Amino acid sequence: MLIRDAFKTALRSLMHGMMRSVLTMLGVVIGIASVIILMSIGQSAQDLILNQVQSIGSDLIIITPGAPANGKFSPPASAQGIIVTSLKQNDVDALQREPAILYAVPEVRGQADVVYGNNIVTEGYTGSTQDFFLVSNLAATAKGQPFAKSDVDSGNHVVVIGPDLATTLFGANVDPINKTIRVKNISFRVVGVLGKSGMGAFGVDIGNLVVMPITVAQTQLLGTNFFNVIVTQANASYTIDFVKSRIAFTLEQNHGIHDSNKDDFNIETQADILSLLGNITSILTLFLAAIASISLIVGGIGIMNIMLVSVTERTREIGLRKAVGATDSDILKQFLIESILLTSAGGVIGIALGAAVVGIVYEALTTFASIGWVFAFPISSVALSLAVSGVAGIAFGIYPARQASKKNPIDALRYE
Repeated sequence: MLIRDAFKTALRSLMHGMMRSVLTMLGVVIGIASVIILMSIGQSAQDLILNQVQSIGSDLIIITPGAPANGKFSPPASAQGIIVTSLKQNDVDALQREPAILYAVPEVRGQADVVYGNNIVTEGYTGSTQDFFLVSNLAATAKGQPFAKSDVDSGNHVVVIGPDLATTLFGANVDPINKTIRVKNISFRVVGVLGKSGMGAFGVDIGNLVVMPITVAQTQLLGTNFFNVIVTQANASYTIDFVKSRIAFTLEQNHGIHDSNKDDFNIETQADILSLLGNITSILTLFLAAIASISLIVGGIGIMNIMLVSVTERTREIGLRKAVGATDSDILKQFLIESILLTSAGGVIGIALGAAVVGIVYEALTTFASIGWVFAFPISSVALSLAVSGVAGIAFGIYPARQASKKNPIDALRYE
């Protein structure tokens, strides 16, 4: 039997049991659509996160306390529950004297209840200098203005908050400027609302950010004299690698370290952070796709089950075909093609359904949630889906096809 004739015969058989064919494909459709949706959403989330981190600036170099992890990026020591006090004001002063560095901005971080009236939200807060807004690309506020150097020097109780937090505390129709909020039971006057949401360095949620003068945060909220992080901005006249080496040299001199393997600080560039985030989001995307692929296996088993039932129901047909000259190979070919056609059609429909859902999610997030969502429809997910559906058709169809091809024509004709 020619391949063309086998395709025609298989197609007629599937059309004859249209409802059963549709229900059989449903598992494959759902599986493929799930893979498409999760891979696409994962890629979109990855692009969104990386774009927001990149928007902070590629010339930033971040210093955290604690020894580096074999030259690879690791979370700051504070994020691991380890308190390291190696970064202090004399380090910031020394870095600011370095010509290769434009800004050296210290930060301290904590978490507390933020209260306005009857509204209470537990959020992280940041204490820093007036240069925080410059290096973080947050100088353009939506309302009010960032606090000034005089506020830092005088220890004024002023605060700049993120737009999402402003809406949560004050509502959409109340101007937060000059309103008083309480952070850890200490009163602060709101002087500015940041102009954008998103994610900053180390996953800081800018939309819910609370920034206050570092002098107030250290003395009245935290009671510390060290920093959680120092963010430096490189002078454009020097390469990032050179600036990184100068930072290491300056801090080693300050800390009396003569062996770089004994450094008590970690230096990371934006490129290092982007690489880590890219790896994490890629792994998560693949993990989600692998979970979604389980439904493909279930769909494949369903196809094998239906094909086995079909073989039993069409026993007389198989016997008749063999009686008029069909070979075992012809019968095997016919049933295998039926299985492949079912999974391939399910794959195409699943891709279309997945693309439609991804488009709807994109429109909903950008229109109603005001999220700068990035539309991503990776071709790799389509190729993977088609490949998996084809392989599933062969893998789960070959056993029923072999069972059909092995039937004895005499016994098959006698089958009732």
